[in-house]
Amino acid sequence: MAKKMAIIATKGALDMAYPPLILASTAAALGWEVQIFFTFYGLQLLRKDLSGIAISPIGNPAMPMPVPMPVVVAMLPGMEAMATSMMKAKMKKKGVASLTELRDLCQEAEVKFIACQMTVDLFDFSKADFIDGIEYGGAATFMKFAGETDVCLFI
Repeated sequence: MAKKMAIIATKGALDMAYPPLILASTAAALGWEVQIFFTFYGLQLLRKDLSGIAISPIGNPAMPMPVPMPVVVAMLPGMEAMATSMMKAKMKKKGVASLTELRDLCQEAEVKFIACQMTVDLFDFSKADFIDGIEYGGAATFMKFAGETDVCLFI
């Protein structure tokens, strides 16, 4: 019997977008059955356009920056865009897949994406905001699967 992995994705920042997609695609490649439940800010990862996903230098004090940056500088306008640009450039240089590529890889590997219906309603999202091939459900829907998994992660 194949192993199962359940992931709850709750964050929509660039640095927190990668872990659920990398772990899910890896587990799926190993033949595991995988589901990701996207809730609250994690729902951003299911939007058609991922270009707005950014990294915050303020919320990541341990993040190594090419140039040391005091917190007061990190708060200045434009610093989030600069940090995001620098991180994306570094990822590209190191051959790290983009979020869109990783998300597509997950879908090709039959990772089930579940959008939290409560969060969709809470933030007045439309299903037209999201990619095709996802399901909508509540926590109870996801808990049934999560309760049967070998690995369950909250990211």
